[in-house]
Amino acid sequence: MQHSFDTQGIPPGCPAHGNVQLFGPEFGADPEGHYAHLRASGPSAPVDIAPDVEVELVTSYDAALHILQNPASFVRDSRRWNALNEGRVPADSPALPMMGYRPNALFSDGASHARLRQAVTDSLGTVNELQLVRQTQQSADYLISRFSTDTRGQAELMADYAQPLPLLVFSDLFGCPPEVGDRVIVGISGIFDGTPGADEVLGGALAELIALKRRRPGADLTTRLMEHPARLSDEEVLHQLVTLLSGGTAPLTATIGTSSALYLGEEWQTGLPVEDAVSQALWNYAPIANYAAHYPTHDVDLGGRTVRANDPILISFAAANTDPRLTQHREQLSAKAHLAFGAGPHACPAKDPAFMIAATAVESLLNRLPDIEMRVSFKALNWAPTPWSRTLMTLPVRFTPRAVALDGVEPGRAQSARAPQSPAPTAQRSSAQQASAPSHKGGLFSRFLAWTRGE
Repeated sequence: MQHSFDTQGIPPGCPAHGNVQLFGPEFGADPEGHYAHLRASGPSAPVDIAPDVEVELVTSYDAALHILQNPASFVRDSRRWNALNEGRVPADSPALPMMGYRPNALFSDGASHARLRQAVTDSLGTVNELQLVRQTQQSADYLISRFSTDTRGQAELMADYAQPLPLLVFSDLFGCPPEVGDRVIVGISGIFDGTPGADEVLGGALAELIALKRRRPGADLTTRLMEHPARLSDEEVLHQLVTLLSGGTAPLTATIGTSSALYLGEEWQTGLPVEDAVSQALWNYAPIANYAAHYPTHDVDLGGRTVRANDPILISFAAANTDPRLTQHREQLSAKAHLAFGAGPHACPAKDPAFMIAATAVESLLNRLPDIEMRVSFKALNWAPTPWSRTLMTLPVRFTPRAVALDGVEPGRAQSARAPQSPAPTAQRSSAQQASAPSHKGGLFSRFLAWTRGE
């Protein structure tokens, strides 16, 4: 592959060319080439994760695993960040929303982390897997119904399906009433789109949700988190919700999109299960590409490079998963040995539900639109030029438009050979009814709930 930078003649990291930039169009066009270039420096190398923001990026699987599993020497509290404390990070840097301290489990260590983490994992542990599958199927059915009758037989799956689906599932899972769910979706979407004021919209919606659950508890994740024996304050509950929502929706969007593209791609072997496509997406296109800032408690040596105490070390999950030293014997590893969900005490607490949601989303798409195919090759797809995630910008597809059946169920739906072995969604509506759903007052979640109620 032709790299957009010179890999010959000038040593990597040399001041003659400065740090490799892990952002912008050049990086977005060829992230693997950038990682290959960085590996020449050893297990880690200095990079600019944003303009004027330098971090040490770990590209080695073994080094990444060592850091992730060694919380005594590598902590997560970003209030230690040298450059930030010394005023060397621009106040408007796009790195701050991703790396700046928040009072949640992700940025906590020791006893504080254990307390918050336990509340989150125990609450997630109460989620019924069968119910989660049904929620995902129902959300998928609603979204597919919105574009499947398009007479052109075309859709853009990232915007029409992969992006809104996790938001619908999570809004339902957290017990949001319609108007609050609408604002949660606007806030979360705005944060990842860089919309001014999105943080305030999300914070206000979640504060209202918490106040509502104080008055009227429900059978939902928000209530379970609030009633946990750890006795989280309302502020702590809010920040855990922000972590679960933002840390769950964007990676799921990326995984659903990439898994769908892989399954529909020209190189995929017919007959392999959807779960294989999801696993390949997690291995080769880690949805959280470069993240998990750690701060060494003392000066550390990484393959001959000294990193000062409290200088940020980021893990390149994308590069670690595709480390050539690992891929030589990857077939001998467990299918779950990838680092897409992290490792150690800060590993994703919802990796099994996340995998289930992604696989169910792809299955539902194939069930409803059995002749769906991409309008371009997999290699021609464009990726977002961001260091934080590996996500497709667009996923254009075509299919035979769905007709309205006399019984109100779309043709091929009930007898699909790919149907998951779990109960069908509780609500089924005809295409004529579905077409009227967007006219319902309110945002996406309000319209979805109205659709499930047959309004």
